[in-house]
Amino acid sequence: MEKDGALPSHDCPLCPRLVAYRQANRAAHPDWFNGPVSGWGPLAAPLAIVGMAPGVKGANRTGRPFTGDHAGIILYETLLEFGLARGRFDARPDDGLELTGCRIVNAVRCVPPANLPTPAEAATCNRFLTVELQRMPGLRIALALGVLAHAAVLRACGIPQSRVRFQHGAFHELPDGLILCDSYHVSRYNTNTGRLTVPMFQDVIRNIQARLERALPQVANA
Repeated sequence: MEKDGALPSHDCPLCPRLVAYRQANRAAHPDWFNGPVSGWGPLAAPLAIVGMAPGVKGANRTGRPFTGDHAGIILYETLLEFGLARGRFDARPDDGLELTGCRIVNAVRCVPPANLPTPAEAATCNRFLTVELQRMPGLRIALALGVLAHAAVLRACGIPQSRVRFQHGAFHELPDGLILCDSYHVSRYNTNTGRLTVPMFQDVIRNIQARLERALPQVANA
């Protein structure tokens, strides 16, 4: 857990429904993480990957984003293939996997019942996403996994959601210079139904890398 007064404590009290669910999970599974899940990966990375919220048997159990349930498989295997991570993903926080070119964070830090945060919970937790993005000095692109993450990034940047529509594979240049990229979420439902395939997600990451390769030399030479 990151120690920063601007980030949630392990017993964050802000969302009553999420607090109650956390307490129920702690009672049923005292050996699980059961708390707000911190961002993971280097703060100096140029890419932030923004998910929706921890899965109850995934990050809520393990304490690491997208680790322990199906959602992490496509994500981490793709990051490894494109050189944004190194090591081996074994769905355990001690598997030795290391992020090198990106940082991963959720729009909502605590696991929600039925895997779906309410709009009020997303709005309340947005203060932590705002801080997370501000703590990344070299941030160039934010990849939103799903509509909720898309809206959360816009809110963190002070931009009304109505101005920028979610579209898989799209790149949106925001007024502050950040580029928002969209992808369908790497959830089991999306992959099982074919809404998101491995090649589709690989194309998103490939296009992000191409954008970063064009932008970063300009920053280095400025």
